[in-house]
Amino acid sequence: MSSAFAKQKLKAARDALGKKKFEEAKNAASQVLEYESDNYNAHVFLGLACLELGEHDASEKAYRTAIELNAAQLLAWQGLSKFYEKTGAVDKYLDTLTKLADLHAKAGDAPKCAETLQKILDIRRDSGSRRQLVDALNLFLPGSPYYDAISSLPAPDYTNPEGNTIFYAQSAVHNSLPVLEEMVALLEKDEAEYLTREIDKRRTRLGAAGPEQLRKEVGREVWGSSKLPDLYNEIVNHPKTSDELRRETESQVLQYRRQYLFALPAGKDKNEVLGQVEELVKGAVVLQIADELAWNTYLELKDCSTVEDHGYDILRQYMRLFRTSSLGYMIRGYMLYSGIPLEEEEEEEANETPAVPSEGGDPFDIVMDAFATLSNSLLACRLMADIYLQEEDWAQASKISGSGIELVNRTEDNYGKKITKTRMGFNVALATSLVHLFPPKHHARALPILDDVLSQDADNVSALMGRAYILEATQKWNEAEECLSHVVSLLPDDIENGLRAKEEAAWCRSQQGQLELAADDLTAVKEILETLDGREADQARCLWRIGKCYWEMDAEHREKAYPNFIQALKKNPSYAPAFTSLGIYYSECATPRDPTRASKCFQKAFELDAREAEAGRRLAEAFADEGEWDLVEVVARRTIEGEGGLDAGVGASSAATKRFLPTNAWAWKAVGVVELVHRNYPSAIQSFQIALRAHPDDAQLWVRLGEAYGKAGRHAAAIKALERALQLDPNDWVCTYSIGDLQRQTGQYTEAAAAFEGILESQPAEVGVLAALAQTHLDLGRAEVLGGFAARAEESLAKAVITAMKVVREHPGFRAVAWKVIGDAAFTLSQRETFFDPHLVLSSLTDILSLLQDIRHERLEGIVQPPYIAESGSVAGVDAATIAVLAYDLRVDLNVAEKVARASAWFDLGAALRSWLTKLPSSSAIGEKAEKLALSCMTGALREEPANETYWMHLGDAHFTSQPKTAQHCYIRALDIDNKNVELWTRLGLLYMHHDDTQLANEALYRAQVLDPDYTLAWVGQAMVAVANDHQGDATTLLEHAVGLAADVVRCLTYSYLYYAHRTYGALRAKYGGITNPDFVLPIFHVLERYLQRRTNDPTGLHLSALVHEALGHLDRGAALAGRAVELLEASYEETEDSSVERQYTIAISNRARMQLALGAPEEAAAGWETASGLLEEGDGPEVSALRVQAEFGMGLARMQLGEVEYALEAFQRALEAAGDDLVLRGHVAVLMAQALWSVGTEEGRESAKAQLLDW
Repeated sequence: MSSAFAKQKLKAARDALGKKKFEEAKNAASQVLEYESDNYNAHVFLGLACLELGEHDASEKAYRTAIELNAAQLLAWQGLSKFYEKTGAVDKYLDTLTKLADLHAKAGDAPKCAETLQKILDIRRDSGSRRQLVDALNLFLPGSPYYDAISSLPAPDYTNPEGNTIFYAQSAVHNSLPVLEEMVALLEKDEAEYLTREIDKRRTRLGAAGPEQLRKEVGREVWGSSKLPDLYNEIVNHPKTSDELRRETESQVLQYRRQYLFALPAGKDKNEVLGQVEELVKGAVVLQIADELAWNTYLELKDCSTVEDHGYDILRQYMRLFRTSSLGYMIRGYMLYSGIPLEEEEEEEANETPAVPSEGGDPFDIVMDAFATLSNSLLACRLMADIYLQEEDWAQASKISGSGIELVNRTEDNYGKKITKTRMGFNVALATSLVHLFPPKHHARALPILDDVLSQDADNVSALMGRAYILEATQKWNEAEECLSHVVSLLPDDIENGLRAKEEAAWCRSQQGQLELAADDLTAVKEILETLDGREADQARCLWRIGKCYWEMDAEHREKAYPNFIQALKKNPSYAPAFTSLGIYYSECATPRDPTRASKCFQKAFELDAREAEAGRRLAEAFADEGEWDLVEVVARRTIEGEGGLDAGVGASSAATKRFLPTNAWAWKAVGVVELVHRNYPSAIQSFQIALRAHPDDAQLWVRLGEAYGKAGRHAAAIKALERALQLDPNDWVCTYSIGDLQRQTGQYTEAAAAFEGILESQPAEVGVLAALAQTHLDLGRAEVLGGFAARAEESLAKAVITAMKVVREHPGFRAVAWKVIGDAAFTLSQRETFFDPHLVLSSLTDILSLLQDIRHERLEGIVQPPYIAESGSVAGVDAATIAVLAYDLRVDLNVAEKVARASAWFDLGAALRSWLTKLPSSSAIGEKAEKLALSCMTGALREEPANETYWMHLGDAHFTSQPKTAQHCYIRALDIDNKNVELWTRLGLLYMHHDDTQLANEALYRAQVLDPDYTLAWVGQAMVAVANDHQGDATTLLEHAVGLAADVVRCLTYSYLYYAHRTYGALRAKYGGITNPDFVLPIFHVLERYLQRRTNDPTGLHLSALVHEALGHLDRGAALAGRAVELLEASYEETEDSSVERQYTIAISNRARMQLALGAPEEAAAGWETASGLLEEGDGPEVSALRVQAEFGMGLARMQLGEVEYALEAFQRALEAAGDDLVLRGHVAVLMAQALWSVGTEEGRESAKAQLLDW
């Protein structure tokens, strides 16, 4: 095909496109490409036609092919850009526009290039991120690859901005400042958002650093690679930047560099950035530009030890530039306060004075108001510290100086630059304040600070003066004088520190005995002071010191001291030391002595200054002599406040502060005694400890400390303190007594008894020691009872009785205390039924009765009678219980004065009566009267002391079965007083259990277990609840746990043993019938053995133990135990005729008969079963039927062994008849009867056995 055909078709395609006949254009272009596949224009026309027809893939392919054929031609690129614009492919559109811009720039077509760049910018504005928009804006700036091309654009016509399509590009080329400002705003916002977002994200990571550290880490990443500093510099250097914008931008540069500096770690980079920051700051200060950040940075970085070193000119410039700022306002207030001119004299012209806030108002208030917002300013802290030092507000000065040192640390860390002089200035201020803050309390903290300052500046006057004051406080007068002389040599003519140093040096000489020389030197100082205005306070101090020199010379010169003291008060009527010295003069030197005026002087001195300890001590002694103890406490506490108290005026800041050596130990001791009386034991302990730091060898102080420890419950510490006191004073028997009493309280009864006995060897008449020894023996006996050491307990209780009776006989005034011990000892003995050493117990009880024989017990008449143990020669637990009741009754009559003692006496009597009643036969006629009297006694105890939970608890016990609502009320009243008492919750739970409320019982018992998991009775109660709820397995587990506990109440332990044994034995019988495996029974055996050690005469325990022995095959022992149970039950039945006792007696006889039969004693067995059968004749019911069947059948077996077959068969027949309609019983009897007949061995017997089984 000829080229003419191709041209024809291309023309046709162009025409078709012009007429929007896109299909024809497509066909024409396609025909050309069929013959000339590399025809550039044909591909372009095809691409355009396909685009308009919506054939996007074909269109893009055509354009791409054309570009491949000739990438330098614009036509295909323009078409492709139109294609991407229309299809919304933004990224490809931007790439195409970029290529077009490159082609236009290469061709030097500035308008087309600018137009393309504006399209890129518009797209980024619509859909790009901030950073992409910044990149697009950057295309119009110098340094852009397109800037050379577009720089030839003509200036824009601002009168017709819509006149062409490249107005923005023209504006940017001819004034790039707005572009730069827009880029800066975009980047600032983008970086701020990124910082916030990244910090929030990293904070949630494990082990993340704190917010400040995170900000630094993220900041280093952002600020180190940011474009902002370069953009700031371009704005600053831009020819069209206004001065205002330039200053603002320079401040932004400083802020940006400063925050980057703070984020950088120490190193080369930080030093480099620091140099940039310092250069920026220096430029602002030199040119006096009003950039507050720059000036603040300059002041922070200026290394100055004093405010003056900053240069008052610089401070005035700051004040002028930033007159409304807080720091400028504070500088102004500081200068006004310190008397520093606000303007240099030569510059003070009326018409040029800047407008400043009204000079009305107190300069101190101005400073305080400004400082409220400047706590992070180094200069503000320094100004504030200086003002507090001038005000002599040492506590605040120390706090502000400490804050300043923290700011120095932070500043050095932030800037990476040491400001040694600034740190030293704050250290001097801190040390100075610590030296004068309640001296010498903080001297230990101040001294190393001063040494550090002097190591850097040996001529620092403030540090030298501070060190001298510390040396004076420690009475190192020679060293102090050397420091002061050095100050004098540095400032020989100075009327402030130099003159004060001369005075202090003279005072040091006086303290070294150079009194005349010191008086002369002080007089010379006084003469200089008299020439100065406003130095009256210094004159007063100097006059007083002159007077003290005369006072110390000798008696003849003391009269010369008096006028100096008077003159000192005339110069300064508030100078407290002069009043103290006058008071001493009036009390020791005046003729005649004038104690009244002396007391007034001491009071005035102490009112003016609580640090006048000598005046305070003399006042306290005077008040103590008059018995004014409240005033003694007031004086002591104020003295302590004068030396700083516990917080030392700085809020207990350090361990060194808390361990200071008090200067007035007597005041701390007095306060300790007062706190001890008021039962504030922790405060008392603290006071005594502080006093001991000053007087560690004061034995009485150690005794007082031990007493406080003991009453606070810290017994181990108390014993150590008292042992220390005893080392210091071995002859102090009161200290030994206190140790013994503490040992008794902590359960060391043997050691306590030994201590008391040792005292009685030298002090036999000390009734208090005797009473304590008696109580110790009693406590030891009780502890031995709990431990199961019954024989030892009897011996200890007997010793308690003997010692208490000695008190009764020799010290009648202490009978009530002694009878309490006697009653308690007898009551404890009454818990046993028999005794290991009956002769010892009998002797003790007989001695008690000998003291009681002449006493009439009116309230017990008709109820309790003294036992006749002396005549009978035997003694039992009931006898001890009776004697306990008689002893407590006597004690009631002896305690008529003290309310608490009366309550205790009534309660003891009531409790003893109730215990005594349990040891009497239930049929006793006096039981009702005794119970009524016991309740009356307990009510009387509560009437005397209604807030005693123990009394309420035992009153509840008294009503446990008879009046459950009253019992519940008593327990709840007790719980209102002490809701953490495990016994109360347990008894309440048992009350609910006894009256069938298992839910409440379970809740109460559970609460008891939570309070004390080792309380045995609570576990037993839970086991009973489990039984009631038919949780047999749980009940057994709970009981097993209960018997494994080391119970601290014997009754709980013994009851849990018996209940466990009974439950376990019953469960085994129900499960296995006849028990043959010893492993099942051995746990029950051991528990019952322990139980019977405590309850040797309990028939239930004996009976159950007999059955256990039978199961183990110990038939002899089982029969003996059963026989003992039978004897006890028979005696009990004869006394009470109780049907339940009769039933137990019948069962015991039957069980013993069975064991006797097994032992080969059929006659005894038969007799027992005959007795049991006779007792069962009138009874009825299933249990009676079963017992009757057992008795008749057992009798039959016994007769069979005796060879009395006829009688045996009659007994078997009676057993069958007794079984009645109970098929189970009849079946058992029939089988056993057949076995017995078969065992006869005769043919007749065998036939009878078969017939018996067949008939049944």
